[in-house]
Amino acid sequence: MTVTTANGLILRTRLLTETSLIVHWLTPELGRVATVAKGARRPKSSFHGKLDLFYACDFSFARSKRSELHVLREVVVRDTHERLRHDMGWVRQAAYAAALIEQTTETDTPLPEIYELFSSLLAFLPQQPPKPRTIFAFELKLLRELGQEPDVSVTKLSAKTQELMSALMESNWAELAALQPTGAQVRELQQFLHGFLHFHLGKLPQGRHTALAT
Repeated sequence: MTVTTANGLILRTRLLTETSLIVHWLTPELGRVATVAKGARRPKSSFHGKLDLFYACDFSFARSKRSELHVLREVVVRDTHERLRHDMGWVRQAAYAAALIEQTTETDTPLPEIYELFSSLLAFLPQQPPKPRTIFAFELKLLRELGQEPDVSVTKLSAKTQELMSALMESNWAELAALQPTGAQVRELQQFLHGFLHFHLGKLPQGRHTALAT
């Protein structure tokens, strides 16, 4: 039995049995990893209180030889991102970003840049009210990491919206907070990115509408 250690962020959890959970992780070196936390829902479990959305943890797991679902061994929580839970708008935006990562990446593939992108998003979200520009920026930055960024110069967007899209791709999160798009720019960019993502991904993860509606 091979035991592997990693640090990662929890993208998603779901019930496996009445007492056990499946935990989906995003790690920089191992990419996406799925683990089963046996007995995690029991009150006296060593995992109790340690497995929730967007927790940053050090963890170890025993690799399965038969599937991509490995056995979680130990978890040490480093950051709960507790402030995210103060506003459902932040939670919805983080959940959509996690779903988009799951849809566009493969398991067991190193994803250091995407891990850093998601980690920095979680840190940025509680610093300002939830805005559509945050989702647009995340989508564009993720597309760039995937090698699928749109060519701004060949779009049919207005000149001002083209400038906005370039700024969203190039700006860091602190600079992003200073951008103040107009309602018309938001609608134009929302429609463009919806079509672009649908064309390249085949479908969009659930939650984009509510993430933008905040």
